[in-house]
Amino acid sequence: MTAENSSVGDSLKNLVKSNVRLVAIAIAIAVVIRLFVAEPRFIPSNSMDPTLHIGDRLLIEKLSYRFHLPHHGDIVVFEPPPQLQAIGYRREQAFIKRVIGLPGDTLTVHDGQVYRNDQPLSEPYILASPNYEMAPVTVPENTLFVMGDNRNDSNDSHIWGFLPEKNVIGHATVRFWPPDDLGIV
Repeated sequence: MTAENSSVGDSLKNLVKSNVRLVAIAIAIAVVIRLFVAEPRFIPSNSMDPTLHIGDRLLIEKLSYRFHLPHHGDIVVFEPPPQLQAIGYRREQAFIKRVIGLPGDTLTVHDGQVYRNDQPLSEPYILASPNYEMAPVTVPENTLFVMGDNRNDSNDSHIWGFLPEKNVIGHATVRFWPPDDLGIV
């Protein structure tokens, strides 16, 4: 082997090592971002119509709720609570709903209107008024009350109860698919 061939071989080895290292770093960064910062999610049902539609793809931000609780009106993605896991939903089957009640809030549904702390909610985002009644419930500590925007076709807190805060994965922030609907959620 000549010195020239050895030099080319060393350069090629260094280039391969450098590229492998770069790819490994990129993969590590992607994993960290997905685990702790943000991740894409797919909408599998019509429970959030008309706000979100089947097939929409969203970016779920995961950092902010490490520093503060969700706010009224936030759209959250969460692992099914224990009461749904007990009837067969898998932990990986993420749900998406809107936060209606925070700890201490009292909620009721009467004559097609949702009330929080005896005040009717202005909900221009819902598909239709609820066609059911719900007796008053007070949201316990460390839980949330969540509802789909398609009030009459949503498997949500009015059916299964309170969502433990620890089940929240993140906050739906951006719709990136379909391209015509790109924007803040």
